[in-house]
Amino acid sequence: MTNKPNILIVYTGGTIGMIKDYKTNALKAFDFSQITKNIPELHQLNCNIESISFDEPIDSSNMNIDFYRKIVDIIEENYKKYDGFVVLSGSDTMSYVSSAISFMLENLQKPIIFTGSQLPIGDLRTDAKENLITSIEIACARKENKPIIAEVCLYFEYKLYRANRTTKINAEQFEAFTSMNYPPLAESGVHLNFNEYYIHKPDFNKELVVRKNLVNDIAILKLFPGITNNVVESILNAKGLKGVVLETYGAGNAPDQEWFLNLLKDAVQKNIKIINVTQCVAGSVSQGHYETSVVLKELGVISGKDITTETAIAKLMYLLHEDLSNDEFTHYFEKPLRGELTI
Repeated sequence: MTNKPNILIVYTGGTIGMIKDYKTNALKAFDFSQITKNIPELHQLNCNIESISFDEPIDSSNMNIDFYRKIVDIIEENYKKYDGFVVLSGSDTMSYVSSAISFMLENLQKPIIFTGSQLPIGDLRTDAKENLITSIEIACARKENKPIIAEVCLYFEYKLYRANRTTKINAEQFEAFTSMNYPPLAESGVHLNFNEYYIHKPDFNKELVVRKNLVNDIAILKLFPGITNNVVESILNAKGLKGVVLETYGAGNAPDQEWFLNLLKDAVQKNIKIINVTQCVAGSVSQGHYETSVVLKELGVISGKDITTETAIAKLMYLLHEDLSNDEFTHYFEKPLRGELTI
């Protein structure tokens, strides 16, 4: 007889942690230490559940790298004690947060499932219960006495995604997230079906490496027809800037006007890392495929391939702290480190 898995719920904040006071109709923070009392269905899961909450729940709009470290600290401190982790946070920045966590934890051998909800847990029509219950079930799932999932994932509305492949696409529908360039790792219906071919297979002989130092002196520069010299110059000349996610058109195309290319050239010469990411929801950057992107490659702009903007930000934060040469930086950015892009 195998022991029941031990699952730790980490509540950081967000809609999922709200419950309605029916006397006042006001929303108040949910007490996750009483979770099985409020959600008795959890008793049907074959696991032991404990929870830990931030002292002050964080609205997802206020997330920053200090809170990323706090989440990682909790996981690191409890890593050997628990078999899986379910992290609850606000959905608005969940793709950014979960992507960053995926880079901060190297050689991960246990499931970390991010989830949340569009409606509070105490709402009559809430999506919170299903998201939470299935996330815990996924964190418990084992095959041949090893976890089926051993990576950072995001579960929402019947689908489990690799976290660093996700984007929030809807503020009103329960199906709030998508992963356009990578299939779901699992789908929940009458049965919970894992798409094992797409799931990361860890090396269980390696030790967990925790990386807490991130560099956030970065910016997103989204191109649009008519963008001016002044706007681009002000962003690329921002004090202390170390990296830029350049959101280009289509397969990585950008204006070929001399002023624009000169600004990029100056930035690259100042050792500012520029990552070319497509504005399209799906598809990939292919620098050099069209004439308007050939020059970007020649200038030293790095191809983000099919990485999302959210994950490009996270990967920049991670790699900028490493002591890498220009060639090494380009090599590691254009190479999948946590399954975040396709070669």
